[in-house]
Amino acid sequence: MRNKISIIGAGFVGATAAHWCAVKELGDVVLVDVVEGMPQGKALDLLEAGPVENYDLHIVGSNNYQDTAGSDIVVVTAGLPRKPGMTREDLVVTNGNIIREVMENVVRHSPDAIVILVTNPLDTMVYLAKKVSGLPRERIIGQAGVLDSARMRAFMAMELDVSVENTHAFVLGGHGDEMVPLPRYSTVAGIPITELLPPDRIEAIVERTRKGGGEIVSLLKKGSAFFAPSAATMQMVEAILKDRKQILPCCVYLEGEYGLNDICFGVPVKLGSRGVEQIMEITLTDDERAAMHRSADLIRSSMAALEV
Repeated sequence: MRNKISIIGAGFVGATAAHWCAVKELGDVVLVDVVEGMPQGKALDLLEAGPVENYDLHIVGSNNYQDTAGSDIVVVTAGLPRKPGMTREDLVVTNGNIIREVMENVVRHSPDAIVILVTNPLDTMVYLAKKVSGLPRERIIGQAGVLDSARMRAFMAMELDVSVENTHAFVLGGHGDEMVPLPRYSTVAGIPITELLPPDRIEAIVERTRKGGGEIVSLLKKGSAFFAPSAATMQMVEAILKDRKQILPCCVYLEGEYGLNDICFGVPVKLGSRGVEQIMEITLTDDERAAMHRSADLIRSSMAALEV
């Protein structure tokens, strides 16, 4: 029996996630959206690409959560995107209401699913989903650090004129301007970039990483990034479905790790068939730890708008 992956939200991120899922043949796909006809049309279009790309899956679009019943993984992209000049925090109330409805239906129809959230403001929405669903923290995961780390890797490769395949980066903390890129743990062919680049160039990479989403929003004028966010999400889905035990930076609920409690925050985790199988606590300098706590403070200010 094939895995079943439901994607809630058939906008650019959700539909592109469905595309990556099909190309990788990770499982049957259910694409759900409130707009009548849109998920059905995108699903049919994607299904018809199968004979060309040689993937063979069931792909359906729906406006009904009943079609998601029994999902192994539910990816949540539903919500309003950021617009130019809008912060992620501006989205708390509106997207919070959407997440409440989504999680109610996820728990009703797929109580054993692992849930991956992409909706912004990410850390706050993961916290809300955890609280309203009652699901164990191992099965509520936010996609942020994989995307932010991918952006940093791209900028490192551009700066050093090397293959992105030679790069590795760790970006922890909240998914916003106070994210915490860690140059000491970011490498090219195993060599820390602190040994390859002067401090000013490293700081330029760090700053561009922090502003990566906003840079794309400004360029597009309308809408936000969708190729990289959806690809990052599918990397997490693949790690879980294939039980890869892959260590990736993800937003998870913390219970004392890194000195933080009752908050969803980006840290390195081991992803496998049970979802979050281990939270990896790495050694941080005083400056890095202080940056992590500043990032946490910013998330808590966003959480203050929630009613949970």
